[in-house]
Amino acid sequence: MKVRILGSGTSSGVPRIGNDWGDCDPHEPKNRRTRPSMLISTDTTRILIDTSPDMREQLLAADVATVDAVVWTHDHADHTHGIDDLRQVFHARGAPVPGYARPDTLQRLTSRFGYAFSGGHGYRPTIEGCLLADRLTIGDIAISVVDQPHGNITSTGLLLEHGGKRIAYATDFSELTPAMRALYDGADIWVVDALRRRPHPTHPHLAQVVKWVAELRPGKTALMHLDNSMDYATLAKELPDGVQPGYDGLELTA
Repeated sequence: MKVRILGSGTSSGVPRIGNDWGDCDPHEPKNRRTRPSMLISTDTTRILIDTSPDMREQLLAADVATVDAVVWTHDHADHTHGIDDLRQVFHARGAPVPGYARPDTLQRLTSRFGYAFSGGHGYRPTIEGCLLADRLTIGDIAISVVDQPHGNITSTGLLLEHGGKRIAYATDFSELTPAMRALYDGADIWVVDALRRRPHPTHPHLAQVVKWVAELRPGKTALMHLDNSMDYATLAKELPDGVQPGYDGLELTA
């Protein structure tokens, strides 16, 4: 089972509009970050997690035309507003793309992007809306779900399993609950939000994540949802063994 980080940045990407690189070295390609998204694949199954506004460029870079399903973690714009690009995935598949989300998220997406889920005016639906249960299987990947506090809403945390290997994904959360700890504990790979060094009200900061890694002991950890204060080379030098800064295009195999 392989994970590819499609987009490793935060909602504004790096650089921010205006060529604002912050503390990031503009000459380091791994500092150029698109909005957050991830791809999980086996030999027979491919799952897209979130449809970022940069989805088209991300899938072109990954040389991916089709996926078996999409899972949305929550309905914030940086995780969903590339949804129109699923139209081309629909054409490549020849069938609507199954799109999974928790009930509140699915309701908001179908309300905001009704044309994609229902079609109309001669256009077919491009997405088949599906409720994301606590446990489900897509192709040969088993998925377990946990609800994560994210400010005044919840986001969806995921554990994906295949062939005895476990990849955990946790983005956009404000605390690590007991249920999250139980799900992520001892994963082979943990891809986790580490927005910046300073505390943030709705995202984890770097010191928190390093502490949690020591407690949960994943095999490998990749940080993502990084803002423009998080220079790649600086992070790479200071992180403990087994933890690395994620970047667009990073692939890890479990």
